[in-house]
Amino acid sequence: MFSFAAIPWIGVPICMIVAIVSGSIWFGPKTFFPIWWKGIGKTDTSIPGGGQNMGMVFGLTFVSCFVQALMMSVILHAIYPHGYTWMQGGQAGVVFWLAFVMPTYLVNKLFAAHPLYVWGIEIGNHLVNFVLFGVILSFFA
Repeated sequence: MFSFAAIPWIGVPICMIVAIVSGSIWFGPKTFFPIWWKGIGKTDTSIPGGGQNMGMVFGLTFVSCFVQALMMSVILHAIYPHGYTWMQGGQAGVVFWLAFVMPTYLVNKLFAAHPLYVWGIEIGNHLVNFVLFGVILSFFA
């Protein structure tokens, strides 16, 4: 039976911070942002977030990272109720990414008619995050 006491309440926020930092690096101006931005059909004068309230954009991004890390923690605890290694956590991150992120993003990119390299950039960041989540959470399992 699952218990909320089993959730590593220190590991989950660490995962959230790591995801924000890795996303900032991954989509930085000297890394993938310029090529991704053009690939999704934006110009140099386009405003990130579509001109929306960027506080809301980043706030919901943070909530999404929380849900991902929390649910990964719950599933890992269900699979490994007595703890798991960093290697098992990282492998679980790859499996979750393969099962849920990669195919979902592919369908979205195909229907949006975005080039496949846009898909590769986006799922690459999520692969890094999910592997890091599994590794980080293993230290609190």
